[in-house]
Amino acid sequence: MEIDKESFRKLFPNLYREMELRKMSISMDAIRLDEEEAEEEASRPREPAMPTPIDYLRRCDNDDEAIEVIDYLERRGEVSAEQAEKLRKQVREHGVRSFGKKREWGYYSTKYLGGGVEG
Repeated sequence: MEIDKESFRKLFPNLYREMELRKMSISMDAIRLDEEEAEEEASRPREPAMPTPIDYLRRCDNDDEAIEVIDYLERRGEVSAEQAEKLRKQVREHGVRSFGKKREWGYYSTKYLGGGVEG
């Protein structure tokens, strides 16, 4: 189904506004081939927020799992088709660890809450 911009704006004013403002846009233009560089960047303090696609990918065990996650995020509309293809290309060419060191269970609770989670 194809729809012109003005019709889309009238039918979905809030979604149109978010898309125009790029409110939920995430820049994914960095490839870290050096694991230390990726880890240094990832360890910079930041406030807890919704996980980014990169956060999800860093929990993957292998490239196949990363592709599944990208497919899922694309189906859910959390990344655009263009962003998804860039992520897939990075996984194919450089592997899932090009996004940084694997995040193990409890990493985020330890980082943001100061302790592990039982379970």
